[in-house]
Amino acid sequence: MKYFATVFLILSTAFYAHSQTYEIGGMIGGANYIGDVGKTNFINPNSFAVGGLLKWNRSARHSFRGSVMVAKIKGDDAKSSNSRRKERGYSFENTVKEVSVGLEYTFWDFDVHAQKAISTPYLYTGLTYFWYDALYKRGNDIITDYDGASSIAIPMVLGYKANMGQNAMVGLEIGARYTFTDDLDGSNPVKGLENNENLKFGNTNSDDWYVFTGITVTFAFGRRPCYCNF
Repeated sequence: MKYFATVFLILSTAFYAHSQTYEIGGMIGGANYIGDVGKTNFINPNSFAVGGLLKWNRSARHSFRGSVMVAKIKGDDAKSSNSRRKERGYSFENTVKEVSVGLEYTFWDFDVHAQKAISTPYLYTGLTYFWYDALYKRGNDIITDYDGASSIAIPMVLGYKANMGQNAMVGLEIGARYTFTDDLDGSNPVKGLENNENLKFGNTNSDDWYVFTGITVTFAFGRRPCYCNF
């Protein structure tokens, strides 16, 4: 959590220095993973996720966005519809801690200071850096290495948001993270075990995904912006 507190403080300071309009708030919901263990459903929130969110509204159509999130992910072959996975019987749990920065684009103008009810779909993408538990297979069990690991991911988020009064917003979003690692489930271990073929299983040519599904609530602060110069 020290990483998130530091990054969030830096982002807050940087955004505030420009004296524009910002939003700060939180996100809560569920997470699921897509990989070589358990179910393969794209949207299947089966564990808890929570985080913080900061936006710098540069126009009525786009915002720079930073976020931090902690999510539990898990998979269980016994719950899969794939008969081979059921017979194999692997299961795992992992914790993902991410920091993400990027651009949020709304389909329609969205002025956080509007005096009337407004809403819009939106897209978000950027770059995510995350930490996770390095896993590997020992016998029929998937266990945690003594050290953690980290990697990057590309967030692909689709959401819908609306205002609640003049300075509060609520949103519903589904966000997939395409990671650049295949070890969230222990199927392709890292940390010095990359060349041990006996520990690998599943499709080692396909990296893992994790998906966040939930709600966001943010509150606007700072003076009302003029978007005419940007």
